[in-house]
Amino acid sequence: MDIDTANYVPINCEFHDLLEVHATRRKPVTLRFVGVDGRPQQRLVGVADVYSRGGAEYLALADGELIRLDRLIEVDGVLLADFEAGICAPAA
Repeated sequence: MDIDTANYVPINCEFHDLLEVHATRRKPVTLRFVGVDGRPQQRLVGVADVYSRGGAEYLALADGELIRLDRLIEVDGVLLADFEAGICAPAA
């Protein structure tokens, strides 16, 4: 479990919305992320929830694992790096 909130960097809101869609669909997705050990990891797993706690945001996986959102690299072929970090569209 990754519950470290130190130095959290908010992710792009559009990418966050994509994660919420995956959580709603509950279908397995391929995730690539940096593990707490600093090494890249990959999982094929369902997304159970996306939530905030203690100043950081997390992806709760169907297998019970938590991944801090700023550790994500790619979700089902969509790269987080292709989105501008922490930038959200202004509210309408």
